[in-house]
Amino acid sequence: MRFNKVLIAEDYESTSISVRKIILELGIPDHTYTYYCDDALMHIKKGLETDTPFDLLITDLSFVPDHRQQRLNDGKELIEAVREIQPDLKLLVFSAEHKIELIDALFRDLKIDGYVRKARHDAKELKSAIEAISQNKTYMSQDLRVCIRQKNAHEFSSFDITIISLLSNGMLQKEIPAYLQQKQIKPSGLSSIEKRLNLMKESLDFTKNEQLVAYCKDFGLI
Repeated sequence: MRFNKVLIAEDYESTSISVRKIILELGIPDHTYTYYCDDALMHIKKGLETDTPFDLLITDLSFVPDHRQQRLNDGKELIEAVREIQPDLKLLVFSAEHKIELIDALFRDLKIDGYVRKARHDAKELKSAIEAISQNKTYMSQDLRVCIRQKNAHEFSSFDITIISLLSNGMLQKEIPAYLQQKQIKPSGLSSIEKRLNLMKESLDFTKNEQLVAYCKDFGLI
């Protein structure tokens, strides 16, 4: 399919201008932009009512509140509302958010078609994403694909998450066994905890517990 009508929902003017420039470079003749999620939903409803529906929605996830009261507060809520009224609309998220758990949920639960992270070379990634989605393919930017490969290098268990959460909360590694014993969590030995931490760090190519904690925070695991 070829996109003819695209809606851009982005609250930063400079980013909106950049996205519109890419749309023009791709030869898409009809594009509309808005700074508010409520307005974006209104445009989509109007397109359906006039039998001139949009082919693609490009939306950010984060929208900074201002003086205008909004019913839809962010891109995720907009996507959920859009899926209710136009389930076949192609959806591309263009956002600085990089938590893999959240991005996985958008693909899995809301069936988005693409995700490009705002970063270096994002204009090139955005072009590639639009072209891929127009061919009924899904797309994720290269930096996120690398992160997912890293994350999948280790399958985190509930025991792993417990240990990392305790470290994140300031507990010393040598203090964890007593806590686990108190909560009747097994294994609780210091050697078991050390082995598990070493396995996680080796799988993810880290050398310090602090790196592991930061990684899990970034990807929403803790």
